[in-house]
Amino acid sequence: MLISKFKAAASALTTKQSGDAAEDHALRYLQRAGLRLIERNYRTPGRGGGEIDLIMREPDGTTVFVEVRARQNTAHGGAAASISVTKQRRIVFAARHYLMRLREPPPCRFDVVVLEGRQVQWLRAAFNVT
Repeated sequence: MLISKFKAAASALTTKQSGDAAEDHALRYLQRAGLRLIERNYRTPGRGGGEIDLIMREPDGTTVFVEVRARQNTAHGGAAASISVTKQRRIVFAARHYLMRLREPPPCRFDVVVLEGRQVQWLRAAFNVT
C-alpha cells in the first residue's frame, strides 16, 4: 500500500519532491529493518563532490552509506542500473569525506535501495570501494 501511495504522489511531484518521497520511503523501510539514521543528504563542499542520500547505522555498529533510486518505468534498465561507475565514485568520495571527521572509522558498506513500481529492493553491499 505504501508503494501505491508513493507511486500516486510521485506522478504529481517535481523531480526533487519525488526523490525526497523515495528517500522518505527508503528511510522508513530501513528503520523497520533495525537501522538507525545518522545523517540524510550528506554533501561534500564545493562543486563536483558527492552526496549520500542516507547514512545509517546497523545494530552491530556498521555504518551504511545508502543510495536511493526510484523509477516508475524499467524500460532503460531500471533503477539499480542507473548507478554508474561515476556515481559510485562520487558516493565513495563523499563517504571518505564523512569518515575523515571521525576519530575511529567504523566498519562500512555501500547499499542501494531500489523502488520500482510496487517493489522495494534492498541491495546490501551493492558495490565496493575500488
